[in-house]
Amino acid sequence: MIILGIESSCDETSAAVVRNGREVLSNIILSQSETHAKYGGVVPEIASRAHTEAIVPLCEQALEQAGVSISDINIIAATYAPGLIGALLVGLNFAKALAYRLNLPFVPVNHIKGHVAAAYLIQAQSDSRRAGVVTPYIEPAPPFLAFVASGGHTSILEVGASELRDAGDSVPYTQFKILGATRDDAIGEAFDKIARVMGFAYPGGAEIEKQADLGDKYAVKMPFAKVEGSELDFSFSGVKTHVINYINTLTQKNGGLTEQDKRDIAASFTENVVQSAISRIKRALEKTGHKKLVCAGGVLANSHIRADLKNLCDDLSVNLYIPDKKYCGDNAAMIAAQAYHEHQAGNLGALNQNAYAACEL
Repeated sequence: MIILGIESSCDETSAAVVRNGREVLSNIILSQSETHAKYGGVVPEIASRAHTEAIVPLCEQALEQAGVSISDINIIAATYAPGLIGALLVGLNFAKALAYRLNLPFVPVNHIKGHVAAAYLIQAQSDSRRAGVVTPYIEPAPPFLAFVASGGHTSILEVGASELRDAGDSVPYTQFKILGATRDDAIGEAFDKIARVMGFAYPGGAEIEKQADLGDKYAVKMPFAKVEGSELDFSFSGVKTHVINYINTLTQKNGGLTEQDKRDIAASFTENVVQSAISRIKRALEKTGHKKLVCAGGVLANSHIRADLKNLCDDLSVNLYIPDKKYCGDNAAMIAAQAYHEHQAGNLGALNQNAYAACEL
């Protein structure tokens, strides 16, 4: 089964062709980061216009790179939530129209579920796409625990939970239970805001990681946020505000930040938020007893959190699954991967399917 996936939830336009929810035949991503860098963040109106201009040629490019024609496609899928509403509507409406024109099933996909599905992906060999030759890989079949961390989301999820399976669902890949979530800022959002205050260009996560490699992670004391009564929930607003106030105080006192100041702040902030995540993931693993952990989302491109997650899973004898870095950020291949399982579960979309800035899983 060959799926054309479309993703346009924020500032990347992406189209991908994926076979059987696993084999990536193509995955084209057009980033708008340079366009939005001058504003210090994503401008929704500009993002929507850019998606509109890019979506048709990107789909054509994805089909060409995959070595298939539009007549070979069996399913059309697109992100419907959560995200920037105008941006979502561009990809969603294009996908619905294309599915209607080709008389194909349309599958709407939740963006957060898509991030988890990135762990199922493997690149098909370029010279053997039609034969389905792929690199050997054992995907994380449910049930498992999942941690999603990106610019807009930080969540701990249970996929294919036992009570959901007992309810009679035959496709556990589509059944998600939220165990913990952020009460305010997501990890990626906090990284970007701290980076902007320190004068780094948007998106600032990569520069924070680079500076953190050179700094002292114990140099700046920061509060370790806890959510009373919800041990698996996250809160990063407090530590973000603390760091911004620290930067402002240091700037007023010394006339600016030295290069070493930036390195130490980046290292200390990274350590704080990573350990905040690690502590909650550890507790969730202990409570649920899962021995498989899937971690996905743009923040998982960060080498510090990847290393600490590996150490955690080694200590607990848990199998860790993290997508290749090229599938950590927003991309259409992950949307097509989840669409395969949604289609198996009969979760098809109608022509009146709407987009939503926020929604439940």
